[in-house]
Amino acid sequence: MYVLYGGDFTRAPLVQWVLGEGKIEYELRKIDILNGEHCSTTFLAINPAGLVPVLITPEGDALYEVAALMLYLADRHQLTDLAPQLTDPDRGLFLSTVFHIAADIQSEMKRFHFPHRFSLRREDNAGIQDLAKSPVLSRLNVMNTRLAKRGPYVLGTRFSLADFYLSFWVAYLDREAVCMHFPSIATLYDLVRSRPSAAPYLEETERMAETYAEMMKKKPGGVIT
Repeated sequence: MYVLYGGDFTRAPLVQWVLGEGKIEYELRKIDILNGEHCSTTFLAINPAGLVPVLITPEGDALYEVAALMLYLADRHQLTDLAPQLTDPDRGLFLSTVFHIAADIQSEMKRFHFPHRFSLRREDNAGIQDLAKSPVLSRLNVMNTRLAKRGPYVLGTRFSLADFYLSFWVAYLDREAVCMHFPSIATLYDLVRSRPSAAPYLEETERMAETYAEMMKKKPGGVIT
């Protein structure tokens, strides 16, 4: 059986959703990152990188990086409704999109939500957030254009985990503004959110995003170490 270390304000819902879609048995162990549990000696013994989520495989390996976890589970358990197989013509565009989200959207979202990790002075945090927001919007514009041409999903009429991955990060943004400026992304988000398996996770992510935004206002020097 798998063991997933996750919790509030982490990307664990992405992995939980894949596990749920595949009806894969797992145990969820929550890590309190607000109180620094991910930096504890106990957790670092599990994942020395200190990153959450972490997936412990049935063989005992500790895996992290959420895009890798989603792909690993989809491939290992042959969840072809979520990820095209290796020989599928859609595989290339699928991988390109997943890694684009991981490298170019997710990375900037980290700078936006954790500006204190990239600054030496508190007064620089707002500027770092502004610098992070600009490339995210630029990437979303490219994605919106592509969806307008061949949507409604990343792979045209075919749903995949890439759609849920993108929607997860839209949930962490100002959704109303994003959906107003990027109508094709708005359509995608509504389609994904209407899926019974995805709705609970996106609703919870929306709540976490709103809560975290309020916490950042009260603690501009940094919420999570």
